Amino acid sequence: MNHAPKKPGPGDASAEPHRPGNFLRGIIERDLEAGTYAGRRHAGSPGDAAHHAGAPLDAAKIRTRFPPEPNGYLHVGHAKSICLNFGLARDYGGVCHLRFDDTNPEKEEQEYVDAIVDAVKWLGFDWQGRDPAHPETPVEHLYYASDYFDFMYRAAEALVTAGFAYVDEQSAEQMRATRGDFNTPGTDSPFRSRTPAENLARFRAMRDGQLADGAAVLRARIDMASPNINLRDPAIYRIKRATHHNTGDTWCIYPMYTYAHPIEDALEGITHSICTLEFEDQRPFYDWLLDTLCTLGLLAQPRPHQHEFARLNLTYVVTSKRKLKQLVDEGHVDGWDDPRMPTLVGLRRRGYTPDSIQLFCERIGVSKDYSWIDYATLDAALRDDLEGKAPRAMAVLDPLKLKLTNWAEVFGSADHLEPCHAPAHPHLPELGSREFTLGPEVWIERDDFAEQPPKGFFRLFPGNKVRLKYGVVVECSGCEKDADGRIVAVLATVVPDTKSGTPGADAVKVKGTITWVGVHEAVPAELRLYDRLFTEAQPDAGGRDFLTVLNPDSRRVAAGYVEASVGRVMPESRLQFERHGYFVADSKAHRTGQPVFNRITGLKDSWGK
Repeated sequence: MNHAPKKPGPGDASAEPHRPGNFLRGIIERDLEAGTYAGRRHAGSPGDAAHHAGAPLDAAKIRTRFPPEPNGYLHVGHAKSICLNFGLARDYGGVCHLRFDDTNPEKEEQEYVDAIVDAVKWLGFDWQGRDPAHPETPVEHLYYASDYFDFMYRAAEALVTAGFAYVDEQSAEQMRATRGDFNTPGTDSPFRSRTPAENLARFRAMRDGQLADGAAVLRARIDMASPNINLRDPAIYRIKRATHHNTGDTWCIYPMYTYAHPIEDALEGITHSICTLEFEDQRPFYDWLLDTLCTLGLLAQPRPHQHEFARLNLTYVVTSKRKLKQLVDEGHVDGWDDPRMPTLVGLRRRGYTPDSIQLFCERIGVSKDYSWIDYATLDAALRDDLEGKAPRAMAVLDPLKLKLTNWAEVFGSADHLEPCHAPAHPHLPELGSREFTLGPEVWIERDDFAEQPPKGFFRLFPGNKVRLKYGVVVECSGCEKDADGRIVAVLATVVPDTKSGTPGADAVKVKGTITWVGVHEAVPAELRLYDRLFTEAQPDAGGRDFLTVLNPDSRRVAAGYVEASVGRVMPESRLQFERHGYFVADSKAHRTGQPVFNRITGLKDSWGK
């Protein structure tokens, strides 16, 4: 299986085996019904037609793949593709491969490979299948395009020999000028009429390092007058002396992505190659290349087919790897895992859960329509996920001291601490209760007091009564100020016999209840309050410099207090601070006794309100 969720949930085949409204599901179901791929053979590992020819029928009904280029960190847009490809394979008895499209050695690094593997696993997916010849043997379907370089080169030589490719030694500017445009057909390269033998010799010279970088490219010979510019003899190999993270300096020529990608799909036995819409214009070349290589006997039928869907466009973020890298390199954020970043490592550090991201991807659906998804949709999925499982606690973000002036009179001693308790979760009794104590001084939120309250203000002001949540009713009597007139403490008296959960506690009616933390046991905490990174929904719309709409208040730090037990939670623990929203113990900075919490989201959407 590709994915084994801990419990039935969004995308669980046992809960929803066939979801309506997904055109890709319709394509797969029609292919399964027609037996389009029923005769496919699979040797348990990638290979050419000969490799698969004598193998058993493929036990996987479909094969999909998630093929990132390891040139950056995955972002929320990739999450949609991950959930889609792994989810479809899971739901239709198939296998999804994780494949690194590492054909561009200049931009790819092992750091990104490791980060991608970790991110996909964190989301809850894996790439295990079974060897069809030995069903008891698990197979890791983790592949690298660079592992296929030998076959890609062999396929290119076959194309050259058959007259389907030629070496072009024009400059890049000359090739651009002769390509034509949407209204003008291209013109043939003067090198297009070379014989296959001449082209093969020049291609081998490219491979052997006899030509300089940029001196020549290998082009497919298709149709320079094609209305689809992508079929006007596209380049399929270029010379590039660069050390590759996987193959080192073995090669000085590298395949172009549009040439490598369909070959990778075919070698792996992919049935449904699912891409975003920007690849739609490349599909004719995808089809031409695979049909040609199948005709030449190098690849097996039935071959893969490409299907396109609309990429995720999420408001208030940018997902361009170049722009994300700029944010990091110029110090606008604190790294790829900054909790404001839309990268998966950033979302994870912010506190989003794998289940919430899967739920989000399920809700936004799959279509061919270009549209923007409101960021609030992601937050809503997070709230829906955490509401049923995040423990509760109290925290004070902007502390103001509340002094209970008659404490000793009511409880018999100024040193008395009154035990209080509350459920860890109001709907999960199995989580038990939280135990804390109330004393003569507590921390409250500064905005819970007003000397001159506005209309409708039901919290602390002189003469008004409120309940300290899970504690007692108190009546405000005034406040203390410093020499500058700033309020430094609120004064109140305890109303006797109003302890929560005791007989008669409700006899005194109040309209306001406030959260608090006892001064005697409060744990100082750093609370990082994150918000949208940009002030505009489409930060780079119309070519705008996205840096001009950075939100100056996207990160605020509060020095507050939390319940004593909260100071002992482990990094990445998520909880709801009552009234304030959902928080997570920061994975890097949080320490026992020195807690640091990131706000994931508020209890409701308040952006722009």
